[in-house]
Amino acid sequence: MAGPDLLLATPIPAPLRAALAERFTLHEGDPPPGIRAVVGGGAMKIDAALLARLPALEIVAIHGVGHDRLDLDALDARGICVTTTAGALTEDVADQAIALMLAVQRRVAANDALVRGGGWAAPLGRRASGRRIGIFGLGRIGHAIALRAAPFAGALLYCARAEKPVPWHFVPDIAALAEASEVLILAAPGGPETDRIVDAGVLDRLGPDGVLINIARGSLVDQDALIAALAEQRIAGAGLDVFAQEPNVPEALRTRDTVVLAPHQGSATGEGRAEMRDLVLANLDAHFAGRPLPTPLIRPVSHDARPGR
Repeated sequence: MAGPDLLLATPIPAPLRAALAERFTLHEGDPPPGIRAVVGGGAMKIDAALLARLPALEIVAIHGVGHDRLDLDALDARGICVTTTAGALTEDVADQAIALMLAVQRRVAANDALVRGGGWAAPLGRRASGRRIGIFGLGRIGHAIALRAAPFAGALLYCARAEKPVPWHFVPDIAALAEASEVLILAAPGGPETDRIVDAGVLDRLGPDGVLINIARGSLVDQDALIAALAEQRIAGAGLDVFAQEPNVPEALRTRDTVVLAPHQGSATGEGRAEMRDLVLANLDAHFAGRPLPTPLIRPVSHDARPGR
């Protein structure tokens, strides 16, 4: 017997797709009006126009934690549930942030390419320990990054919506955080509030010895400003797992050996993806059985962390 109609809004891993196919009637592309559930990655877009075509929709299950392309107000107005896989990817994304931080400062990728090409004499790297490390966003992932970064840090600072009961130094806005930091790690959600919040001014405050690490969303960074700051050596380097127009990465970033690049791999471990799959299924199973959702999306109270606010 066919299960409820479910729309796959983005590509998803094969194991999750197979498990969904056992429970639901899967659809892709142009959706029929009987769709009751939507599943997709954090980059999926659900706006009012799509919702108007889905009168029977009850739940959106995100395979990830990103939700900046969802019209949450329109979903709330319809009473449609939204779930994420919060918690399942925290440790892996935090590991990726530290890996990028070390790789940039110790020239891991550049030196690997040098040796593979038969070379040996390499430029000096930078000491990774004792740096002032700033983290923009102290949710689950930001907190996990902070725990990992603390042993490296000469000082550990953070900017969040409000000060938290943690042993690290609170900074009220990202411009001040950049100025006080030598390594700036981005771990905040995407969306209008943080769109291109790392602009030329913030990069200038980070300074010529500063390193930018982004495991959050490409939308947080003014990518053209970043390219200019790297080319003019107004910052020392960057480690990037996310980009403005994925999977398109500008040549100016691909060819600069002070930049370490990854293809949005923060949560890409076998263990993490298995936990994410299980959470998507658990949320859907709970919804259709009338049970409480394991990981519903909780919308934070809005506070602006832009410079000067």
